[in-house]
Amino acid sequence: MTKEETHALLKKICKNTLMETLDIEISEVGDDFLIARMPVTSKVHQPDGVLHGGATVALAETVGSMASFVFLNTEDYYVRGIEISANHLKSISEGYVFAKATYLHKGRTTQLWNIRITDEAENLISVVKLTTITLPKKKK
Repeated sequence: MTKEETHALLKKICKNTLMETLDIEISEVGDDFLIARMPVTSKVHQPDGVLHGGATVALAETVGSMASFVFLNTEDYYVRGIEISANHLKSISEGYVFAKATYLHKGRTTQLWNIRITDEAENLISVVKLTTITLPKKKK
């Protein structure tokens, strides 16, 4: 599948999901990474007007899980997140945040992702580690 076809597929499967609710968009698919962006608006704010950590973690899990989906055989397997940890380093109240997922470990069953969340000026907002598992789909 070409990068353009992959990008179109990811956009299609995000319809009517949390990704659409949070306006998360896949912006780049590389050979060993995936980047998405999310607007920082009142929709993803804490009551005091800054980006909610839960929205940041939702962005990170989206990017890591989507990267596993892209880089693994999802015709026969499905991907699930099984552990996530986040360190929030800086707050942001407007603009966009970008999440870039890169492999730390690419196993057949488990994958470990490093996900850096940055703002438009490339300031580090959060660092997230996500573990995904690849499980076989049941045969019909």
